[in-house]
Amino acid sequence: MKLRFLGAALALVSTAALAQEANWPSQPITIIGGFPGGAATDLYARKLGAELAPVLGVSFVADSKTGAGGNIASAYVAQARPDGYTYLLGTAGTHAINPALYKKLGFDPVNDFSRIALLGNLPNVLLVNPEKHPEIKTCKDLLAAARKQPGQMNYASTGNGASGHLAGVQFAGASGTSYTHVPYRGQGPAMTALLAGEVDFFFNQSSPSIPIVHSGKARALAVTSTQRIAALPDVPTVAEACGLPGFESTTWYGLFGPAGIPPAIQARMSKAVLSAIGSDGFRKWLVDQGIAPIADGSPAAFKQTQEADLVRWAKIVKESGAQVD
Repeated sequence: MKLRFLGAALALVSTAALAQEANWPSQPITIIGGFPGGAATDLYARKLGAELAPVLGVSFVADSKTGAGGNIASAYVAQARPDGYTYLLGTAGTHAINPALYKKLGFDPVNDFSRIALLGNLPNVLLVNPEKHPEIKTCKDLLAAARKQPGQMNYASTGNGASGHLAGVQFAGASGTSYTHVPYRGQGPAMTALLAGEVDFFFNQSSPSIPIVHSGKARALAVTSTQRIAALPDVPTVAEACGLPGFESTTWYGLFGPAGIPPAIQARMSKAVLSAIGSDGFRKWLVDQGIAPIADGSPAAFKQTQEADLVRWAKIVKESGAQVD
């Protein structure tokens, strides 16, 4: 008798699960970001939600849970119900750099998440203040100045272990130069420091760099991708401008869900996201933001990219000596 009741209970659970999958989505979907409203990740989440809402027939909410370099948002989504209604706009920082940077994450960057889609690659832009350094017009000018005064020039970043900090570490190592790293609490304070002449240069993500460069307040010497970006077509790559063949320091955005999302829901969400970001209009928006569209953003390619970057960034973090308790 007990076995009969157990079988009936399991059948009910299975039926309920199938109904949940068939009816998904039936309520608003939330995309969580780990950085403040108005940050590049927040803008991406809002843009993506606006594209997906008419396709999936529900509204999208962009929310932020800031702190610990994105770890608070990541831990929140890792612990969320895997019902297909909560996602994370994650980054290479949260899911490839932070595991080497923080002693305690509060989540497993691989096993606690479902990978929905890889959303785009982001280079950094090497910026100088033309008022502070009118003599530095090219990357080679910067290197020449650095070699005249080893270790005396400094550069801003958005925090210890941030992509701009690690780009600076890679740049110093590849060029045989040395600099003093000055971390700030986010993009805004770091950019303010550059424009105030408090630092000599700044590796900043492409999206917030583009309007500053176009305004003339900052001079772009190079981009850290292997190819120039369409939003700044006259700015050469670090490899070109600095004479450092093969140099690359880029990160990515990706959409994660908690582990255990039903396969049918995960597949439908992934298909909708990949279709949205692959449209001509969305790709133009990405290019205008300085974000390189992804050739293959599938969950399988996403997982492969993340796992490779966990190894790559661990080496760079170790070289930098950065660590956050």
